[in-house]
Amino acid sequence: MGLLALLWLFRDTGLAMVEIWNRSETFAHAFVVPPISLWLIWRQRSQLTQLTPRPAPLCLLLIAVLCALWLFAELAVVNAATQFALVGLIVLMVPATLGWQVARSIAFPLGFLFFAVPFGEFVMPQLMEWTADFTVTALRLSGIPVFREGLQFVIPSGNWSVVEACSGIRYLMASVMVGTLFAYLNYRSYTRRWIFVGVAIVLPLAANWVRAYLIVLLGHISGNKLAAGADHLVYGWVFFGIVMLAMFMIGARWSEPDAQRVEAVGVGAGEPTSGTVSADGARSFAMRLGITLAGLLLLLGAPHLMLQSILANASSAPVNFLAPDLSGKGWALQPDAAPVFTPAYENPVAVLQASYAKSGEAPVGLYLGYYRHQNFNSKLISSNNVLVTSKDPGWSQVASGSREHASPGYTLRVRTAELRRKEMGHEGLPGSRLRVWQLYWINGRLLTSDWQAKLYGALDRLLGRGDDAAVLVIYADPSLTSPDEALLVGFARDNLEVLTALLTATRDSALLADGRAKSAAAAPQLVPASAP
Repeated sequence: MGLLALLWLFRDTGLAMVEIWNRSETFAHAFVVPPISLWLIWRQRSQLTQLTPRPAPLCLLLIAVLCALWLFAELAVVNAATQFALVGLIVLMVPATLGWQVARSIAFPLGFLFFAVPFGEFVMPQLMEWTADFTVTALRLSGIPVFREGLQFVIPSGNWSVVEACSGIRYLMASVMVGTLFAYLNYRSYTRRWIFVGVAIVLPLAANWVRAYLIVLLGHISGNKLAAGADHLVYGWVFFGIVMLAMFMIGARWSEPDAQRVEAVGVGAGEPTSGTVSADGARSFAMRLGITLAGLLLLLGAPHLMLQSILANASSAPVNFLAPDLSGKGWALQPDAAPVFTPAYENPVAVLQASYAKSGEAPVGLYLGYYRHQNFNSKLISSNNVLVTSKDPGWSQVASGSREHASPGYTLRVRTAELRRKEMGHEGLPGSRLRVWQLYWINGRLLTSDWQAKLYGALDRLLGRGDDAAVLVIYADPSLTSPDEALLVGFARDNLEVLTALLTATRDSALLADGRAKSAAAAPQLVPASAP
Protein backbone atom coordinates (compact mmCIF):
# COMPACT_ATOMS: atom_id res chain seq x y z
CA MET A 1 0.00 0.00 0.00
CA GLY A 2 2.82 2.39 0.83
CA LEU A 3 4.56 1.73 -2.49
CA LEU A 4 1.33 2.27 -4.43
CA ALA A 5 0.73 5.55 -2.61
CA LEU A 6 4.30 6.64 -3.33
CA LEU A 7 4.06 5.85 -7.04
CA TRP A 8 0.69 7.60 -7.34
CA LEU A 9 1.64 10.78 -5.48
CA PHE A 10 4.96 11.13 -7.32
CA ARG A 11 3.66 9.92 -10.68
CA ASP A 12 4.58 13.17 -12.44
CA THR A 13 8.22 12.77 -11.39
CA GLY A 14 8.26 9.15 -12.51
CA LEU A 15 6.64 9.94 -15.85
CA ALA A 16 9.19 12.72 -16.40
CA MET A 17 11.96 10.14 -15.99
CA VAL A 18 10.34 7.82 -18.54
CA GLU A 19 9.89 10.71 -20.97
CA ILE A 20 13.62 11.47 -20.80
CA TRP A 21 14.48 7.79 -21.33
CA ASN A 22 12.27 7.80 -24.40
CA ARG A 23 13.54 10.98 -26.08
CA SER A 24 17.23 10.87 -25.13
CA GLU A 25 19.56 8.22 -26.53
CA THR A 26 21.95 9.04 -23.69
CA PHE A 27 19.58 7.49 -21.15
CA ALA A 28 17.78 4.87 -23.23
CA HIS A 29 19.59 2.17 -21.19
CA ALA A 30 17.52 3.18 -18.15
CA PHE A 31 14.52 1.23 -19.49
CA VAL A 32 16.22 -2.02 -18.47
CA VAL A 33 17.26 -0.86 -14.98
CA PRO A 34 14.00 -1.66 -13.10
CA PRO A 35 13.65 -5.15 -14.69
CA ILE A 36 17.29 -5.95 -13.89
CA SER A 37 16.83 -4.79 -10.30
CA LEU A 38 13.73 -7.01 -9.92
CA TRP A 39 15.63 -9.94 -11.42
CA LEU A 40 18.51 -9.45 -8.98
CA ILE A 41 16.05 -9.50 -6.08
CA TRP A 42 14.38 -12.63 -7.49
CA ARG A 43 17.75 -14.40 -7.55
CA GLN A 44 17.91 -14.02 -3.77
CA ARG A 45 14.40 -15.23 -3.01
CA SER A 46 15.61 -18.28 -1.11
CA GLN A 47 17.59 -16.10 1.31
CA LEU A 48 14.77 -13.59 1.65
CA THR A 49 12.32 -16.31 2.73
CA GLN A 50 14.59 -17.01 5.73
CA LEU A 51 14.26 -13.48 7.08
CA THR A 52 11.52 -12.14 9.31
CA PRO A 53 10.26 -8.66 8.35
CA ARG A 54 10.69 -6.07 11.09
CA PRO A 55 9.41 -2.57 10.12
CA ALA A 56 11.76 0.27 11.09
CA PRO A 57 9.69 3.39 11.91
CA LEU A 58 12.89 5.42 12.43
CA CYS A 59 13.31 5.31 8.63
CA LEU A 60 10.54 7.88 8.54
CA LEU A 61 13.13 10.50 9.53
CA LEU A 62 15.14 9.77 6.40
CA ILE A 63 11.96 9.71 4.34
CA ALA A 64 11.03 13.14 5.72
CA VAL A 65 14.42 14.48 4.59
CA LEU A 66 13.91 13.11 1.07
CA CYS A 67 10.38 14.55 0.92
CA ALA A 68 11.80 17.96 1.84
CA LEU A 69 14.52 17.53 -0.79
CA TRP A 70 11.89 16.66 -3.40
CA LEU A 71 9.84 19.76 -2.53
CA PHE A 72 12.87 22.06 -2.66
CA ALA A 73 14.01 20.52 -5.97
CA GLU A 74 10.51 20.88 -7.39
CA LEU A 75 10.53 24.57 -6.47
CA ALA A 76 14.01 24.97 -7.97
CA VAL A 77 12.84 23.02 -11.06
CA VAL A 78 15.76 20.56 -10.90
CA ASN A 79 14.65 17.34 -12.60
CA ALA A 80 17.56 15.19 -11.47
CA ALA A 81 17.13 16.10 -7.78
CA THR A 82 13.40 15.30 -7.77
CA GLN A 83 14.11 11.99 -9.50
CA PHE A 84 16.92 11.03 -7.13
CA ALA A 85 14.56 11.82 -4.25
CA LEU A 86 11.88 9.59 -5.78
CA VAL A 87 14.25 6.64 -6.22
CA GLY A 88 15.58 7.23 -2.70
CA LEU A 89 12.04 7.07 -1.34
CA ILE A 90 11.43 3.79 -3.17
CA VAL A 91 14.63 2.35 -1.69
CA LEU A 92 13.79 3.52 1.85
CA MET A 93 10.37 1.89 1.61
CA VAL A 94 12.12 -1.47 2.01
CA PRO A 95 13.74 -0.92 5.43
CA ALA A 96 10.77 1.15 6.60
CA THR A 97 8.27 -1.67 5.99
CA LEU A 98 10.41 -4.83 5.96
CA GLY A 99 13.41 -3.92 8.11
CA TRP A 100 17.11 -3.21 7.72
CA GLN A 101 18.03 -6.88 7.55
CA VAL A 102 15.95 -7.38 4.41
CA ALA A 103 17.29 -4.12 2.95
CA ARG A 104 20.91 -5.19 3.54
CA SER A 105 20.27 -8.51 1.79
CA ILE A 106 19.20 -6.74 -1.41
CA ALA A 107 21.34 -3.61 -1.05
CA PHE A 108 22.87 -3.87 -4.52
CA PRO A 109 19.57 -4.37 -6.42
CA LEU A 110 18.13 -1.40 -4.56
CA GLY A 111 21.19 0.75 -5.23
CA PHE A 112 21.13 -0.31 -8.88
CA LEU A 113 17.81 1.54 -9.24
CA PHE A 114 19.69 4.85 -9.11
CA PHE A 115 21.01 4.12 -12.61
CA ALA A 116 17.45 4.83 -13.75
CA VAL A 117 17.88 8.54 -12.93
CA PRO A 118 18.82 10.48 -16.10
CA PHE A 119 21.74 12.34 -14.61
CA GLY A 120 25.16 13.44 -15.79
CA GLU A 121 24.64 15.77 -18.74
CA PHE A 122 26.32 18.57 -16.79
CA VAL A 123 29.70 16.91 -17.53
CA MET A 124 29.11 17.05 -21.28
CA PRO A 125 30.94 20.38 -21.87
CA GLN A 126 34.04 19.06 -20.10
CA LEU A 127 33.90 15.77 -22.00
CA MET A 128 33.64 17.68 -25.27
CA GLU A 129 36.65 19.79 -24.29
CA TRP A 130 38.72 16.68 -23.48
CA THR A 131 37.71 15.07 -26.77
CA ALA A 132 38.79 18.16 -28.71
CA ASP A 133 42.09 18.34 -26.78
CA PHE A 134 42.97 14.71 -27.52
CA THR A 135 41.88 14.81 -31.17
CA VAL A 136 43.82 17.97 -31.98
CA THR A 137 46.93 16.74 -30.17
CA ALA A 138 46.79 13.34 -31.91
CA LEU A 139 46.33 14.97 -35.32
CA ARG A 140 49.34 17.21 -34.78
CA LEU A 141 51.43 14.24 -33.66
CA SER A 142 50.33 12.54 -36.90
CA GLY A 143 51.83 15.40 -38.89
CA ILE A 144 48.51 17.05 -39.82
CA PRO A 145 48.43 20.84 -39.29
CA VAL A 146 45.46 21.96 -37.20
CA PHE A 147 44.00 25.37 -36.43
CA ARG A 148 41.73 25.18 -33.40
CA GLU A 149 39.25 27.69 -32.03
CA GLY A 150 37.14 26.46 -29.15
CA LEU A 151 35.53 23.16 -30.15
CA GLN A 152 36.00 23.86 -33.87
CA PHE A 153 39.18 23.03 -35.75
CA VAL A 154 40.36 23.17 -39.33
CA ILE A 155 42.68 20.73 -41.12
CA PRO A 156 43.76 20.87 -44.79
CA SER A 157 40.93 18.57 -45.87
CA GLY A 158 38.10 20.46 -44.16
CA ASN A 159 36.41 21.77 -41.03
CA TRP A 160 35.47 19.68 -38.01
CA SER A 161 33.75 20.42 -34.72
CA VAL A 162 33.14 18.52 -31.50
CA VAL A 163 29.40 18.45 -30.77
CA GLU A 164 27.31 16.78 -28.06
CA ALA A 165 27.33 13.40 -29.83
CA CYS A 166 31.15 13.47 -29.75
CA SER A 167 31.34 13.93 -25.98
CA GLY A 168 31.15 10.19 -25.32
CA ILE A 169 28.56 10.58 -22.56
CA ARG A 170 26.35 7.90 -24.14
CA TYR A 171 29.20 5.40 -24.05
CA LEU A 172 30.11 6.43 -20.51
CA MET A 173 26.60 6.03 -19.08
CA ALA A 174 26.03 2.64 -20.70
CA SER A 175 29.49 1.37 -19.78
CA VAL A 176 29.25 2.35 -16.10
CA MET A 177 25.83 0.71 -15.68
CA VAL A 178 26.75 -2.54 -17.44
CA GLY A 179 30.23 -2.59 -15.89
CA THR A 180 28.81 -2.24 -12.37
CA LEU A 181 26.37 -5.09 -13.00
CA PHE A 182 29.15 -7.27 -14.46
CA ALA A 183 31.38 -6.61 -11.44
CA TYR A 184 28.61 -7.54 -9.00
CA LEU A 185 27.78 -10.78 -10.77
CA ASN A 186 31.35 -11.94 -11.44
CA TYR A 187 33.38 -10.87 -8.39
CA ARG A 188 33.04 -11.40 -4.67
CA SER A 189 36.02 -9.24 -3.72
CA TYR A 190 35.11 -5.57 -3.27
CA THR A 191 38.59 -4.65 -4.49
CA ARG A 192 38.04 -6.42 -7.82
CA ARG A 193 34.58 -4.93 -8.13
CA TRP A 194 35.79 -1.36 -7.63
CA ILE A 195 38.74 -1.86 -9.98
CA PHE A 196 36.44 -3.11 -12.73
CA VAL A 197 34.01 -0.22 -12.20
CA GLY A 198 36.96 2.17 -12.44
CA VAL A 199 37.98 0.56 -15.73
CA ALA A 200 34.36 0.87 -16.94
CA ILE A 201 34.60 4.63 -16.30
CA VAL A 202 38.04 5.30 -17.77
CA LEU A 203 37.93 2.96 -20.78
CA PRO A 204 34.90 4.50 -22.58
CA LEU A 205 36.39 7.97 -22.18
CA ALA A 206 39.72 6.92 -23.69
CA ALA A 207 37.94 4.86 -26.37
CA ASN A 208 35.82 7.87 -27.33
CA TRP A 209 38.93 10.04 -27.73
CA VAL A 210 40.56 7.42 -29.98
CA ARG A 211 37.28 7.01 -31.89
CA ALA A 212 37.07 10.77 -32.58
CA TYR A 213 40.69 10.89 -33.73
CA LEU A 214 40.30 7.88 -36.03
CA ILE A 215 37.12 9.28 -37.59
CA VAL A 216 38.81 12.61 -38.40
CA LEU A 217 41.92 10.79 -39.65
CA LEU A 218 39.86 8.46 -41.83
CA GLY A 219 37.92 11.39 -43.24
CA HIS A 220 41.17 13.26 -43.97
CA ILE A 221 42.81 10.31 -45.72
CA SER A 222 39.71 9.50 -47.81
CA GLY A 223 39.02 13.08 -48.81
CA ASN A 224 35.93 13.11 -46.56
CA LYS A 225 34.36 10.20 -48.47
CA LEU A 226 34.42 7.99 -45.37
CA ALA A 227 33.47 8.64 -41.72
CA ALA A 228 31.09 11.41 -42.72
CA GLY A 229 27.36 11.71 -42.19
CA ALA A 230 25.69 8.54 -40.90
CA ASP A 231 28.98 6.62 -41.16
CA HIS A 232 30.31 8.88 -38.41
CA LEU A 233 27.88 7.41 -35.85
CA VAL A 234 27.94 3.86 -37.21
CA TYR A 235 31.73 3.63 -36.98
CA GLY A 236 31.59 5.09 -33.49
CA TRP A 237 29.16 2.50 -32.14
CA VAL A 238 30.97 -0.39 -33.85
CA PHE A 239 34.25 0.73 -32.32
CA PHE A 240 32.64 1.16 -28.90
CA GLY A 241 31.05 -2.30 -29.11
CA ILE A 242 34.41 -3.91 -29.87
CA VAL A 243 36.04 -2.09 -26.92
CA MET A 244 33.26 -3.12 -24.50
CA LEU A 245 33.40 -6.74 -25.67
CA ALA A 246 37.14 -6.78 -25.10
CA MET A 247 36.67 -5.29 -21.61
CA PHE A 248 34.19 -7.99 -20.58
CA MET A 249 36.26 -10.82 -22.08
CA ILE A 250 39.34 -9.68 -20.20
CA GLY A 251 37.36 -9.07 -17.01
CA ALA A 252 35.89 -12.57 -17.16
CA ARG A 253 39.40 -14.07 -16.88
CA TRP A 254 39.52 -12.92 -13.24
CA SER A 255 35.92 -13.83 -12.37
CA GLU A 256 35.40 -15.68 -9.10
CA PRO A 257 33.24 -18.80 -9.50
CA ASP A 258 31.51 -18.41 -6.15
CA ALA A 259 30.21 -15.03 -7.23
CA GLN A 260 27.45 -16.73 -9.18
CA ARG A 261 25.87 -18.07 -6.03
CA VAL A 262 23.80 -15.69 -3.97
CA GLU A 263 25.82 -14.29 -1.14
CA ALA A 264 24.64 -15.43 2.25
CA VAL A 265 23.23 -12.77 4.52
CA GLY A 266 24.56 -12.82 8.02
CA VAL A 267 21.94 -12.66 10.74
CA GLY A 268 23.01 -10.65 13.74
CA ALA A 269 22.59 -11.81 17.27
CA GLY A 270 19.06 -11.46 18.50
CA GLU A 271 17.60 -10.96 14.99
CA PRO A 272 14.86 -13.50 14.39
CA THR A 273 14.70 -15.61 11.26
CA SER A 274 11.66 -17.23 9.73
CA GLY A 275 9.80 -19.79 11.67
CA THR A 276 6.86 -19.95 13.99
CA VAL A 277 5.81 -16.46 15.05
CA SER A 278 4.06 -16.04 18.36
CA ALA A 279 0.80 -14.17 18.73
CA ASP A 280 2.63 -11.39 20.59
CA GLY A 281 5.15 -11.17 17.76
CA ALA A 282 2.39 -10.94 15.17
CA ARG A 283 0.65 -8.16 17.12
CA SER A 284 3.96 -6.30 17.51
CA PHE A 285 4.65 -6.60 13.78
CA ALA A 286 1.16 -5.38 12.86
CA MET A 287 1.44 -2.42 15.24
CA ARG A 288 4.87 -1.37 13.96
CA LEU A 289 3.76 -1.74 10.36
CA GLY A 290 0.59 0.27 10.98
CA ILE A 291 2.53 3.10 12.63
CA THR A 292 5.08 3.10 9.80
CA LEU A 293 2.44 3.15 7.05
CA ALA A 294 0.44 5.90 8.75
CA GLY A 295 3.52 8.08 9.16
CA LEU A 296 4.63 7.26 5.64
CA LEU A 297 1.34 8.39 4.09
CA LEU A 298 1.44 11.66 6.04
CA LEU A 299 5.02 12.38 4.97
CA LEU A 300 4.40 11.52 1.33
CA GLY A 301 1.35 13.77 1.15
CA ALA A 302 2.83 16.77 2.99
CA PRO A 303 5.16 18.09 0.23
CA HIS A 304 2.37 17.89 -2.34
CA LEU A 305 0.02 19.90 -0.13
CA MET A 306 2.73 22.51 0.43
CA LEU A 307 3.51 22.66 -3.29
CA GLN A 308 -0.15 23.17 -4.18
CA SER A 309 -0.41 25.97 -1.62
CA ILE A 310 2.66 27.72 -3.06
CA LEU A 311 1.47 27.36 -6.66
CA ALA A 312 -2.01 28.61 -5.76
CA ASN A 313 -0.51 31.90 -4.54
CA ALA A 314 1.68 32.38 -7.63
CA SER A 315 1.14 35.42 -9.81
CA SER A 316 -1.10 34.94 -12.84
CA ALA A 317 -0.62 38.38 -14.40
CA PRO A 318 0.72 38.49 -17.99
CA VAL A 319 4.18 39.87 -18.75
CA ASN A 320 4.56 42.58 -21.36
CA PHE A 321 7.85 44.19 -22.36
CA LEU A 322 8.52 47.46 -24.11
CA ALA A 323 11.99 48.56 -25.12
CA PRO A 324 13.17 50.90 -22.34
CA ASP A 325 14.24 54.49 -22.95
CA LEU A 326 18.00 54.66 -22.42
CA SER A 327 18.49 58.10 -23.91
CA GLY A 328 19.33 59.57 -20.50
CA LYS A 329 22.91 58.38 -20.99
CA GLY A 330 22.92 58.99 -24.74
CA TRP A 331 21.89 55.50 -25.94
CA ALA A 332 19.36 55.74 -28.77
CA LEU A 333 17.08 52.86 -29.76
CA GLN A 334 17.98 51.61 -33.24
CA PRO A 335 15.35 50.60 -35.81
CA ASP A 336 17.00 47.21 -36.39
CA ALA A 337 18.58 44.78 -33.92
CA ALA A 338 21.99 44.50 -35.57
CA PRO A 339 23.94 42.33 -35.62
CA VAL A 340 21.22 39.66 -35.59
CA PHE A 341 21.67 37.14 -32.78
CA THR A 342 19.12 35.44 -30.52
CA PRO A 343 20.26 33.34 -27.53
CA ALA A 344 18.85 29.81 -27.43
CA TYR A 345 16.66 30.15 -24.32
CA GLU A 346 13.58 27.96 -24.38
CA ASN A 347 10.01 29.10 -23.70
CA PRO A 348 10.38 32.42 -21.82
CA VAL A 349 7.03 34.07 -21.07
CA ALA A 350 8.27 37.35 -22.54
CA VAL A 351 11.20 38.41 -24.71
CA LEU A 352 12.70 41.81 -25.47
CA GLN A 353 15.32 42.16 -28.18
CA ALA A 354 16.59 45.58 -29.20
CA SER A 355 19.67 47.46 -30.32
CA TYR A 356 21.08 50.71 -28.91
CA ALA A 357 23.90 52.96 -30.00
CA LYS A 358 25.56 56.20 -28.94
CA SER A 359 26.28 58.83 -31.52
CA GLY A 360 29.18 57.75 -33.70
CA GLU A 361 29.62 54.37 -31.99
CA ALA A 362 28.79 50.80 -32.97
CA PRO A 363 25.46 49.34 -31.82
CA VAL A 364 25.03 47.09 -28.79
CA GLY A 365 22.45 44.32 -28.92
CA LEU A 366 20.21 43.60 -25.93
CA TYR A 367 18.25 40.43 -25.17
CA LEU A 368 15.98 39.96 -22.15
CA GLY A 369 14.23 36.63 -21.58
CA TYR A 370 11.70 36.69 -18.73
CA TYR A 371 10.45 33.63 -16.84
CA ARG A 372 7.49 33.21 -14.48
CA HIS A 373 5.60 30.11 -13.29
CA GLN A 374 8.71 28.09 -14.04
CA ASN A 375 8.27 24.41 -14.70
CA PHE A 376 10.20 21.64 -16.41
CA ASN A 377 9.20 22.95 -19.85
CA SER A 378 9.86 26.63 -19.16
CA LYS A 379 12.70 27.45 -16.77
CA LEU A 380 15.61 29.84 -16.71
CA ILE A 381 18.39 27.49 -15.62
CA SER A 382 18.52 24.46 -17.89
CA SER A 383 21.16 22.51 -19.77
CA ASN A 384 19.18 23.34 -22.91
CA ASN A 385 19.43 27.09 -22.34
CA VAL A 386 22.66 28.29 -23.93
CA LEU A 387 23.87 31.18 -26.04
CA VAL A 388 24.11 28.99 -29.14
CA THR A 389 23.53 25.30 -29.73
CA SER A 390 25.83 23.08 -31.74
CA LYS A 391 23.11 22.94 -34.42
CA ASP A 392 22.74 26.71 -34.69
CA PRO A 393 22.93 27.50 -38.42
CA GLY A 394 24.44 30.95 -37.96
CA TRP A 395 26.76 31.06 -34.96
CA SER A 396 29.19 28.89 -33.00
CA GLN A 397 30.72 29.66 -29.61
CA VAL A 398 34.51 29.67 -29.72
CA ALA A 399 35.43 31.03 -26.28
CA SER A 400 33.94 31.58 -22.83
CA GLY A 401 35.01 33.06 -19.53
CA SER A 402 34.11 35.72 -16.97
CA ARG A 403 35.24 39.15 -15.82
CA GLU A 404 34.59 41.66 -13.05
CA HIS A 405 32.38 44.59 -13.89
CA ALA A 406 31.85 47.71 -11.79
CA SER A 407 28.58 49.65 -12.05
CA PRO A 408 27.22 52.43 -9.81
CA GLY A 409 26.67 50.98 -6.37
CA TYR A 410 28.04 47.47 -6.92
CA THR A 411 30.64 45.25 -8.51
CA LEU A 412 29.69 41.91 -10.02
CA ARG A 413 31.10 39.19 -12.20
CA VAL A 414 29.62 38.63 -15.65
CA ARG A 415 29.91 35.70 -18.01
CA THR A 416 31.68 36.38 -21.27
CA ALA A 417 31.73 34.56 -24.57
CA GLU A 418 32.87 35.01 -28.15
CA LEU A 419 30.81 33.83 -31.11
CA ARG A 420 31.84 33.30 -34.72
CA ARG A 421 29.69 33.10 -37.82
CA LYS A 422 29.58 29.64 -39.37
CA GLU A 423 29.16 30.84 -42.93
CA MET A 424 32.37 30.77 -44.94
CA GLY A 425 33.72 34.02 -46.31
CA HIS A 426 32.89 36.20 -43.32
CA GLU A 427 36.22 35.97 -41.51
CA GLY A 428 37.62 39.40 -40.72
CA LEU A 429 34.51 41.18 -42.00
CA PRO A 430 32.17 43.26 -39.81
CA GLY A 431 29.50 41.06 -38.25
CA SER A 432 31.61 37.90 -38.39
CA ARG A 433 32.14 37.80 -34.61
CA LEU A 434 30.36 38.85 -31.46
CA ARG A 435 31.47 39.47 -27.89
CA VAL A 436 28.75 38.59 -25.42
CA TRP A 437 28.06 39.32 -21.74
CA GLN A 438 25.47 37.37 -19.78
CA LEU A 439 23.78 37.85 -16.37
CA TYR A 440 20.84 36.43 -14.45
CA TRP A 441 18.22 38.54 -12.67
CA ILE A 442 16.60 36.49 -9.91
CA ASN A 443 13.73 38.33 -8.22
CA GLY A 444 15.79 41.51 -7.82
CA ARG A 445 19.28 39.98 -7.53
CA LEU A 446 21.95 40.02 -10.22
CA LEU A 447 23.81 36.69 -10.33
CA THR A 448 26.14 34.77 -12.61
CA SER A 449 26.25 31.26 -11.11
CA ASP A 450 23.68 28.66 -12.15
CA TRP A 451 23.55 27.02 -8.72
CA GLN A 452 23.09 30.37 -6.96
CA ALA A 453 20.27 31.24 -9.34
CA LYS A 454 18.61 27.88 -8.61
CA LEU A 455 19.07 28.26 -4.84
CA TYR A 456 17.69 31.79 -4.58
CA GLY A 457 14.84 30.97 -6.95
CA ALA A 458 13.74 28.00 -4.83
CA LEU A 459 14.01 29.98 -1.58
CA ASP A 460 11.92 32.80 -3.02
CA ARG A 461 9.19 30.39 -4.07
CA LEU A 462 9.27 28.64 -0.71
CA LEU A 463 8.86 31.99 1.08
CA GLY A 464 6.00 33.03 -1.19
CA ARG A 465 7.91 35.68 -3.15
CA GLY A 466 7.30 34.16 -6.57
CA ASP A 467 9.80 32.85 -9.08
CA ASP A 468 10.25 35.79 -11.44
CA ALA A 469 13.63 35.60 -13.16
CA ALA A 470 15.30 36.71 -16.36
CA VAL A 471 18.45 36.38 -18.42
CA LEU A 472 20.21 39.57 -19.62
CA VAL A 473 22.48 39.29 -22.65
CA ILE A 474 24.33 42.18 -24.28
CA TYR A 475 26.56 41.78 -27.33
CA ALA A 476 28.60 43.77 -29.82
CA ASP A 477 30.82 43.28 -32.85
CA PRO A 478 34.48 43.27 -31.67
CA SER A 479 35.70 44.43 -35.09
CA LEU A 480 33.90 47.70 -34.46
CA THR A 481 34.89 48.11 -30.80
CA SER A 482 38.05 48.35 -28.75
CA PRO A 483 39.79 45.11 -27.73
CA ASP A 484 39.07 45.63 -24.05
CA GLU A 485 35.28 45.47 -24.60
CA ALA A 486 34.93 49.14 -23.72
CA LEU A 487 31.61 49.38 -25.59
CA LEU A 488 30.01 46.60 -23.52
CA VAL A 489 31.56 48.02 -20.36
CA GLY A 490 30.09 51.46 -21.10
CA PHE A 491 26.65 50.09 -21.98
CA ALA A 492 26.48 48.01 -18.79
CA ARG A 493 27.75 50.87 -16.63
CA ASP A 494 25.22 53.33 -18.06
CA ASN A 495 22.16 51.08 -18.33
CA LEU A 496 22.34 48.05 -16.07
CA GLU A 497 20.55 49.88 -13.27
CA VAL A 498 17.78 50.96 -15.65
CA LEU A 499 17.36 47.41 -16.96
CA THR A 500 17.16 45.88 -13.49
CA ALA A 501 14.61 48.55 -12.56
CA LEU A 502 12.55 47.52 -15.61
CA LEU A 503 12.60 43.87 -14.53
CA THR A 504 11.72 44.78 -10.95
CA ALA A 505 8.81 46.95 -12.15
CA THR A 506 7.58 44.05 -14.30
CA ARG A 507 7.58 41.79 -11.25
CA ASP A 508 5.93 44.40 -9.00
CA SER A 509 3.20 45.15 -11.52
CA ALA A 510 2.20 41.51 -11.40
CA LEU A 511 2.09 41.55 -7.60
CA LEU A 512 -0.01 44.72 -7.68
CA ALA A 513 -2.41 43.20 -10.20
CA ASP A 514 -2.77 40.08 -8.06
CA GLY A 515 -3.41 42.18 -4.97
CA ARG A 516 -6.18 44.09 -6.73
CA ALA A 517 -7.74 40.87 -7.97
CA LYS A 518 -7.74 39.35 -4.49
CA SER A 519 -9.19 42.51 -2.98
CA ALA A 520 -11.96 42.55 -5.56
CA ALA A 521 -12.73 38.90 -4.91
CA ALA A 522 -12.86 39.48 -1.13
CA ALA A 523 -15.04 42.62 -1.33
CA PRO A 524 -18.72 42.10 -0.39
CA GLN A 525 -21.02 41.98 -3.39
CA LEU A 526 -24.04 44.35 -3.22
CA VAL A 527 -27.19 42.83 -4.66
CA PRO A 528 -29.90 45.33 -5.66
CA ALA A 529 -33.19 44.88 -3.86
CA SER A 530 -36.02 43.49 -5.92
CA ALA A 531 -38.86 45.81 -6.87
CA PRO A 532 -42.05 45.54 -4.76
